Amino acid sequence: MTHILIIDDDIEACETMASLVSRLSFAADKAHTLRDGLDLAGRNSYDVVFLDVYLPDGNGLDILPSLMALGDPPEVIILTGKGNPDGAELAIKGGVWDYLLKPTSVRDITLTLNRALKYRQEKKGSAAKKDLVLTGIIGNSPGIKASMALTAKASMSDANVLLTGETGTGKELFASIIHKNSSRSTGNFVVVDCASLTESLVESTLFGHLKGSFTGAQLNRQGLIKTADGGTLFLDEIGEMPLSIQKVFLRVLQERQFRPVGATKEQTSNFRLIAATNRDLEKMVEDGLFRSDLLFRIKTMRIDLPSLRQRVGDIQVLAEFRIQQLCENFGLSPKEIGEDFSKTLDEYNWPGNVRELFNILENAVINAGEEKTLCAMHLPRSLRIQVAKAQITRLTGSQVIDEESLAADSLVQNFGQKIFEDIFDHQLPPLKEFKNTAEKTYLGELIRQCEGNIHKIMEISGLSRSHFYALLKKYHLAQ
Repeated sequence: MTHILIIDDDIEACETMASLVSRLSFAADKAHTLRDGLDLAGRNSYDVVFLDVYLPDGNGLDILPSLMALGDPPEVIILTGKGNPDGAELAIKGGVWDYLLKPTSVRDITLTLNRALKYRQEKKGSAAKKDLVLTGIIGNSPGIKASMALTAKASMSDANVLLTGETGTGKELFASIIHKNSSRSTGNFVVVDCASLTESLVESTLFGHLKGSFTGAQLNRQGLIKTADGGTLFLDEIGEMPLSIQKVFLRVLQERQFRPVGATKEQTSNFRLIAATNRDLEKMVEDGLFRSDLLFRIKTMRIDLPSLRQRVGDIQVLAEFRIQQLCENFGLSPKEIGEDFSKTLDEYNWPGNVRELFNILENAVINAGEEKTLCAMHLPRSLRIQVAKAQITRLTGSQVIDEESLAADSLVQNFGQKIFEDIFDHQLPPLKEFKNTAEKTYLGELIRQCEGNIHKIMEISGLSRSHFYALLKKYHLAQ
């Protein structure tokens, strides 16, 4: 039986919708808060969810990733009395079926519901019979699950795909997985790093050249576009492609024909295009730095990859996987992950995303050597200092704002990170400044390790309460 969930804090509107659903011979459940709605969605399988935007405990759009990450995600129809263009854009990007504004006629609601159910039925009927090979993708957070669902759809088609996301989020990995699960898996997966292409050689690299076509062309060379014939061409960082080449490549994308440098005859290449970027291509179009017609061509499907900050629940799973992998590669015994190690990883903001995480973990495993347990001390001091400073700000509400404090803060970064390492490789500061730096660094780490517990701080440091607070005031760590 078709099962519908209505999440709306307007009790009268909720009852009206439930009555309409019942008259259509469908089962209806109701929830008046996001929390109750998510709880019901997690325990039951729904075909369609009618979702209000403004609810007592938050914005309905915020739970879209969680709904889309369910094992059998429902079709979501936004039904709100306070709509706005930005909200509609976010909703559609989040994968909703439709965005309706109250008051909406019974006819329009019924029409939208029936269309959504028909789409759902056909989607299930045409679902891929084979399981996707998702080697390398690790995590269960709503954001990564939503990306994986779109990856599955992309794998079943031959459409152009645009992967977007910050540096280090795994765009090349997702591109290779789309290729491996597609009908072109037996062909080549050709990677082109547009950021490394020089404007003088980009045509030769992409299209190839004939011997003698320019100085240094001593042999015929096949271009990467021809190499991708029958397979997939992955243009990484396509936002870095020069405008002059964008125009030429647009024609190649449309006609699948190109002319090598120095040739008179055109060649063909039947490739599938996947592009990736960490830049805002729409903004680049506005600034005249990227062709709008090329953008329309490359983003037939778009997959946004979440940053590691948006998938905090995956950090520990990723860490366990990588540490096990590193120990095997280095011939080390398996290592346990200490509680302080895990906590520090969770509290760091990871600007370099998964790539940075994996590099940091490799550094930690090397630092630990034969030690059985990884602890925070095995992590780079620069990372630990950033975490400690963020925690101090959170615990004390302090912010360094004056020049003296900024200077002290700079000293912490320059000398505190390696306060007892390679000290003679730097020009030494005056002894008083060095003592202050060491003292401030100690206080920051003390507060972080003790999680602000004043009794534990007194016990470890041997300071009196009055002396401790005097030091906090001295170093502008408390207001």
